[in-house]
Amino acid sequence: MAGIGPLGILRQRSRTRTVSFNSCREESAMAACKEDRGTQTEKDKVQGVLTEENNDADEDKPPRSLEECIAVINSEAGAKSLSNQEIVQMVEKKHLPSYKLESLLGNPLRAVGIRRTVVAPHTANQGSMDSLPYDHYDYTKVMGVCCENVIGYVPIPVGVAGPLLMNGKMYMVPMATTEGCLVASTNRGCRAMVNGVKSEVFRDGMTRAPSVRLPTAAQATEVYMWTRKKENFAVIKEGFDSTSRFARLQDLQVGIAGRLLFMRFVAQTGDAMGMNMVSKGTEAGLKALKKHFPELEVLSVSGNYCVDKKPSAINWIEGRGKSVVCESVVPGKVVTSILKTSVAAIVEASVTKNLVGSSLAGSIGGNNAHAANIIAAMFIACGQDPAQVVGSSNCMTLMEAWGEKGDDLHISVTMPSLEVGTVGGGTGLAPQSACLTMLGVKGAHKDNPGENACQLAKIVAATVLAGELSLMSALAAGHLVKSHLAHNRVKGGSSSLSSSTMPTTISSDTSGTSGITTTTPAPDGISSTKFCDVQPSGKASVGEVNSTNTCKPPAAVGDAKINAMQGDTVVSDKDSTSNIVLSPCQDPANISVPHSRDR
Repeated sequence: MAGIGPLGILRQRSRTRTVSFNSCREESAMAACKEDRGTQTEKDKVQGVLTEENNDADEDKPPRSLEECIAVINSEAGAKSLSNQEIVQMVEKKHLPSYKLESLLGNPLRAVGIRRTVVAPHTANQGSMDSLPYDHYDYTKVMGVCCENVIGYVPIPVGVAGPLLMNGKMYMVPMATTEGCLVASTNRGCRAMVNGVKSEVFRDGMTRAPSVRLPTAAQATEVYMWTRKKENFAVIKEGFDSTSRFARLQDLQVGIAGRLLFMRFVAQTGDAMGMNMVSKGTEAGLKALKKHFPELEVLSVSGNYCVDKKPSAINWIEGRGKSVVCESVVPGKVVTSILKTSVAAIVEASVTKNLVGSSLAGSIGGNNAHAANIIAAMFIACGQDPAQVVGSSNCMTLMEAWGEKGDDLHISVTMPSLEVGTVGGGTGLAPQSACLTMLGVKGAHKDNPGENACQLAKIVAATVLAGELSLMSALAAGHLVKSHLAHNRVKGGSSSLSSSTMPTTISSDTSGTSGITTTTPAPDGISSTKFCDVQPSGKASVGEVNSTNTCKPPAAVGDAKINAMQGDTVVSDKDSTSNIVLSPCQDPANISVPHSRDR
């Protein structure tokens, strides 16, 4: 520590304490460090990568001149030996690129901290990043994979819905969301599907469609006809398949527009979502094609005929990624007791909203209540690409009366373009990896490549089914607004909720006023679902464990009276609207009636 001033020592200790397990010498401090870090980093990686080195021992000294710093960078010592202040100075003077700090310093955490210092003065509020965390994170999993110019991370609450009985197995489904009522509503749907869910993948193929150009439309037609022959497809497939152990070309769908061709390569990609894999194979396939048609000009490896991250009819019709169908039969007594509606009412609401309403709106793939809600929450939790919610939320929800007397409810969702993977991208981040582990689909399947990704798709579809069932029930019963007011608003303007004031469950009994219940009895003739019994021995994680160590079932949502999350008081329509203050532009008195076209 020779030559280091007191301020430098304090800073060095502070940084090391937050990122190194070695600094936690006492057992209590060691436990606190591990709890903060969680499972995000392995011990050796924390020590070897994130621990601050003795780079800025002279941080309390004035920074050296620009010329001196440039000389240091060009020397064997390199940028690592500069102090943080000196690096900030070099970045601001354009002598060091900000995006290269991680590689230049060899320390991602230090690079992120320095970048925050550089960026802060240029934000609308210099203190805006104070609440944006950046410590306690393994940035080695981010570099070159997930994000660039990193300045921190945004924690999102993760709730759990379940147990969800799908294909004979119970799942606890993680959902990352900031929308109140979403997890609770999905949880209610899981609870209502007492007979379980059957979910199957009926098609699997990621797509990439380059755009190519020929000198004439006649030549474009010639190429189009050439690709339709099996022996010629085999030539392209050979080139495509040579690029990966997992990528296997299944189909080539070609569209023609004048002298332009749009060639939609369809391939299986193992447990990866597969965009990069298919793109690489596509380039090899085009190279094989150009040997037969040298005049063919590749304009773009993606010509929007794929289609990625945009609403499209082709994904709705032909599929993309995993195509899944999922169904369940809900007993009529469950519809009445748990969902608080009737089979006839929910079927009518589904047809009117999901079929007629969506058709009137001209929606493509939007014949559902809110499939995107569940998909977005699961995608964020499980490290999927959130932008692919656009195509993945293509979903047709169908409901019909079931049984000899039509007393039961048959519900199904058909999702032709679920774009998911269990390796690559955000799935490698520790929290997202943990969520995949919860579902038993982390990483690549050892024996059957692609099995984990297909299983994830089945679980997503089954969870969408639960969400669709619950929301449509709430709409049929007229409970939607009350549910959201209870879950999305904090009474009295409080910004925080203590665990001691939160109700154990949300009542499913419309006759009581307290809103607290320990269990909801199963309807007559239906076996009660024992939520605790499906958990491993000694682990009752579904409901809240009370003082007697008995597990309480998950909350039911969508009842006539729903507790406010902060206490036992039931929020009435009168109470819920009395606190709403309309801005002048929202006040009906100030809104003019639009002129009629007939006038």
